[in-house]
Amino acid sequence: MTSPELQDAAGLPARAAALDLLDAALSRRAGLEEGLNHPSLAALAPRDRAFARALAMATLRRLGPIDAALQARLKKPPPDRIVQVLRLGAAQLLVLKTPAHAAVSATVDLCARQKGGQPFKGLVNAVLRGLVREPPELDDPDLLAPQWLAARWRSAFGPEAARAMAAMIAQEPATDLSPKDPAAAASLAARLDGQVLPGGTVRAGLKGEVSSWPGFAEGGWWVQDASAAVPARLLGIEAGRTALDLCAAPGGKTLQLAAMGARVTAVDKSAGRLKRVSENLARTGLSAEVVCADAAEWRDARRFDAVLLDAPCSATGTYRRHPDVLWVASPADVPKLAALQARLLDAAARRVADGGRLVYCVCSLEPEEGEAQVAAFLKRTPGFVLEPMAPGEGGAPEASLLPDGTLRILPHHRDGGTDGFFIARMRRGA
Repeated sequence: MTSPELQDAAGLPARAAALDLLDAALSRRAGLEEGLNHPSLAALAPRDRAFARALAMATLRRLGPIDAALQARLKKPPPDRIVQVLRLGAAQLLVLKTPAHAAVSATVDLCARQKGGQPFKGLVNAVLRGLVREPPELDDPDLLAPQWLAARWRSAFGPEAARAMAAMIAQEPATDLSPKDPAAAASLAARLDGQVLPGGTVRAGLKGEVSSWPGFAEGGWWVQDASAAVPARLLGIEAGRTALDLCAAPGGKTLQLAAMGARVTAVDKSAGRLKRVSENLARTGLSAEVVCADAAEWRDARRFDAVLLDAPCSATGTYRRHPDVLWVASPADVPKLAALQARLLDAAARRVADGGRLVYCVCSLEPEEGEAQVAAFLKRTPGFVLEPMAPGEGGAPEASLLPDGTLRILPHHRDGGTDGFFIARMRRGA
C-alpha cells in the first residue's frame, strides 16, 4: 500500500499512466510487463511512477471483488475505457484508502479526459460515492479468482485449498532472492532485513527498487521466487558436469547452475529475453553458453548430464506477482500449451545423456500442464523413469510432495506465499 504522502503528491498524469498500465495488463499476455515500459509511465517522476504502478497492481489484485461491486451499481456497462477508470477509482477508495474527496474528484477528472468521457462524469461520481457510503468486502476468496479458474482449482485440489489459493491473490508478495554463494545467505538476509527460507532462498524485508539494495551491483544475488529456485537444485549437478537449461530466460536457473560449477548451455528463442540472461551473467560474474534457438528445433548433437526444461505455460502459478495472468488466461489456452509442452519435453529427453537427469517444471496450477504431461511422457518414452523427491528436498515445502515423488507446490504452501509450480525429476537409464 502506498503512503498518504505519495498519494497526495500524485496527480492526474500518474492516474492516467495507471490507466494505460491497467489497459495493457488486461489486453494480452505479458501486457503488464510491456505496460511498465509505456511512455506515459516512463515520463513520470519516480514518486508518481511508484504511485501509478501501485494503483494498477492494487486494482488487479482485487479486480474480482471490485467488478462485483461496480456491476451491482451499474444498470448497463459504460464503454470499456470508462470501466477501467471506475476500477481505478474503486481501488483508490477501497484498497489504497485515498481520501474520498481526492479519489472521487481525481477519477471524475480522469474520466473527463478520456475520448467520449464527458457524458459519464456524473455516472463515475455517483458510483464512487455509492462505494464510499456502502464499501463492499474486498477479501472474499470466492470473488478474488475468475470463476472458471476457481472451479478448476476446486476440482484439482479441493475446496479448502482452492479458497486458500484464492486468498493469496490479494496479498502483495515479498521479494525472493537467490544468493550467488549459498554460504552467504544468512549475512545477506541480515543486510536486507529478511530471512533465509528452506533451500537457501533469501526473502527480503526491503521494499522498492531492488537495484539499489546491498549486494546487487556487486552481483551477489538475483531475484528469483522461492519456488522457481527449487528445480535447479533437484538436478544435483556436480561441478564440471554439463547442464542444459531449455527455455532459459529470464535466467535465474541458468545462474543457479553456473553458480554450482556446472558447464551450462542456456537456450531460449527470444533474443530480447536472452539479453537479460547475458546481463545477469555479466553482473554476477558467472558464465554460460547462451544460444538463441527454438528448443524444440535446436540443431545440436550434444547430450548433457543434466537437462532442465521450464516450459512455456499458462503461468497461473505466478499470480502473486502477476495478477493479470488470471484475467487474460482462458480455458482454451491450456490444451494449446499442453501440446507445446509435449513437443518440448520430447526434445529435452533427446538431450539427456545415458544415466543423466531431466527435470521438467511449469509455473502453472493446471494439472494438464503438470501431472498429466509427465504421465503421458513416461508412457510414450521408454528408458526414462521418475526419480522421486524426498520430503523438503531442494527447499520445497513438505506439503507439496505428491505420492509419486513429484512436486505440486501451491501458493499457500509457504508462509507468506510462494509461486505455484509443478516439478518432476526423471532419469534416463544407463
